[in-house]
Amino acid sequence: MTPIQNKIDFAVVFTVDKANPNGDPLNGNRPRQDYDGFGEVSDVAIKRKIRNRLQDEGESILVQSDERRNDAYRSILARVEGNEEVAPYFAKNNKEPNKEELVETFASKAWYDVRAFGQVFAFKGTDVSVGVRGPVSIHTATSVHPVDITSLQITKSVNSITNTKDPSQKTSDTMGMKHRVDFGVYTFCGSINPQLAERTGFSQEDAEKLKQALITLFANDASSARPDGSMEVNKVFWWEHNSKLGQYSSAKVHRSVKIELKDEDKLPKSLEDYTINVEELEGLPVKKYDGL
Repeated sequence: MTPIQNKIDFAVVFTVDKANPNGDPLNGNRPRQDYDGFGEVSDVAIKRKIRNRLQDEGESILVQSDERRNDAYRSILARVEGNEEVAPYFAKNNKEPNKEELVETFASKAWYDVRAFGQVFAFKGTDVSVGVRGPVSIHTATSVHPVDITSLQITKSVNSITNTKDPSQKTSDTMGMKHRVDFGVYTFCGSINPQLAERTGFSQEDAEKLKQALITLFANDASSARPDGSMEVNKVFWWEHNSKLGQYSSAKVHRSVKIELKDEDKLPKSLEDYTINVEELEGLPVKKYDGL
């Protein structure tokens, strides 16, 4: 494995077309918006998609969705206890003075997402509480302009149980709501910190896997709320600095991505209505990738 020597920044541009990119459970599962109407996708949701993509590619993932899990463990604790290198340090009779440091080392080695995003290991009934700080940080995705949300009333006619009053008749239909973003261009940014990468063992090869996961972020992610083709990665921008600290701050690098409407008086309905440019930063070239 090749250690990461220099800081890395990245940015992703994606479109949402008649889909719910990230429902808010506290607001009837409507697509997330800020108070100004800009659409949002939480960093937690983005990390979930990255984990799923890496899991599809055969990477070992600690925080798995139950419906996508590829092992016999139903919880993080069970997955930890099932790892012969990590589990002994959570035993009550383990008096190893450096067990917190060893948990970080072995857990980072065992699971890609711990190596990348970090993880808090604090379980009821165990003597160890360890917080692993990962080198990969992800921002919340935000739409370039405020988004319009359409709410549809739907009829749920599934007849899931037998009608006890009259078995010859189906059960009553129920009403529900379905919400979607009509169209929106979203962006999110992130960084890889080389100092933290040294602690967790996050390598240059791991960074390449992350890049490929960003390029294919919405593959195998379809659902009734996000039909295939309704969410698309359009561009991934990747900057590799020439030092651990970096020539520029991450904020300045991320601001170099400029997305503007071609016609301010026209309602945008596709990415073709926008121009995407990246301001050149002296001494810091950018690599550009089309989404898949």
